[in-house]
Amino acid sequence: MVDVAIVGAGVAGLVAARDLVRDGHDAVVLEARDRVGGRLLNDALPGGEPIEVGGQWVGPGQDAVLALMDELGLSTFPTYDEGRHIAEIGGGRREYTGRIPRLPPATLADIAQGQWRIDRMRRGIPPEAPWTARQASRLDGQTFETWIRRNMRTSGGRAFMRLITQAVFSAEADDLSALWAGFYIAAAGGLDPLIDTTGGAQQDRVSGGSQRIAVALADELGDRVVLGSPVTEIEWEDDSVRLRTPEREVRARRAIIAVPPPLAGRIRYSPGLPGDRDQLVQRMPMGRVIKVNVVYDEPFWRADGFSGQVTSADRPFGVTFDNTPEGGGPGVLVGFLEGRHADVAARVTGAERRARVLADLTAYFGPRAADPVAYIERDWAAEEYSRGCYGAFAAPGTLTRFGPSLRRPVGPLHWAGTETATRWAGYIDGAVESGRRAAREAAGGTAS
Repeated sequence: MVDVAIVGAGVAGLVAARDLVRDGHDAVVLEARDRVGGRLLNDALPGGEPIEVGGQWVGPGQDAVLALMDELGLSTFPTYDEGRHIAEIGGGRREYTGRIPRLPPATLADIAQGQWRIDRMRRGIPPEAPWTARQASRLDGQTFETWIRRNMRTSGGRAFMRLITQAVFSAEADDLSALWAGFYIAAAGGLDPLIDTTGGAQQDRVSGGSQRIAVALADELGDRVVLGSPVTEIEWEDDSVRLRTPEREVRARRAIIAVPPPLAGRIRYSPGLPGDRDQLVQRMPMGRVIKVNVVYDEPFWRADGFSGQVTSADRPFGVTFDNTPEGGGPGVLVGFLEGRHADVAARVTGAERRARVLADLTAYFGPRAADPVAYIERDWAAEEYSRGCYGAFAAPGTLTRFGPSLRRPVGPLHWAGTETATRWAGYIDGAVESGRRAAREAAGGTAS
């Protein structure tokens, strides 16, 4: 018998457990995998250096995760952002420095007015309750694709906004509600913070790899973290919870479910959850992404004057960054197959997928890109206990009908995870915020 049982040893669950234990509560974390970190995962380069195959970046304004890292003794280093970037939007290749690619004037003007409209939209959306926004019904009644078609005037402008949708949500614009898109942007403080490198969400990397955040938290918690324990059933009453895994049973006064909404919906609850909560998770699928790190002897693109950053609406491997380790070698380019591109790529053999990725990199950076020393990929839709990345999103009509159930406790059950955050939802920072909020809620219900 413990005060609080927590499902999931991602950052949200581990932060919740840490806060509870520090406040004198007895807590246990049940994790299905044989590791901690959830959607944060380090792999190894040929020389042994860690490389992230899951979430990795932190940036300005993400105060919760930066403060936590400081407490844990973890440091950051900047994403390489020097040299020329490459853009392929609306046809043709353009190389540029700074934030703004040299696109046709009409396309640039369209993108600028589109961003202005997005900024105006997100200012009217309270991240803690987007369903209360004045235009909530209108926005939630349309896909983000509909919003793009109604508000962007040029083919290049629309292509840019669809590419941004894939890069931010790992989904297509016609998959998600325009209100969810507005909420997500509002939670980050605008579109620029989401898409920028220097000054934005991709500015910094965690020294030693981002999974170190979860590992450091788990080290503090010790044997309170139980691996290899997928929770399959939760029985609950007003003041008690019984959680079952194939190996054990845990009783608690409260439980925090700190897994993505689709996975939370796959647990069997007895009694069943309220209809609004169940309807909510049925309408929140995960994004789909295959993340690829391509490794070279050295970061040759730097000598050629390139930053390693690409945004292409014309190729499947459409977003890349320089992911070289802090020490400067080996050279690593990281990129993503997102949304429908991940759908297509997952249906071919690994060899064919690799060939297509290298063909795109060769088109960007020249023939040296065709000859890597290693190729490391992770298809997050194939992960049994993730079923997608970067996060879940809401389909049209979801938030205005069932949004309050996203964070609302059900008896002794509390909900955490980055999708439930009100700041930087979808990011590591949002996971930290959600874990702390859920811990406060659960602590309030464990008093004798």
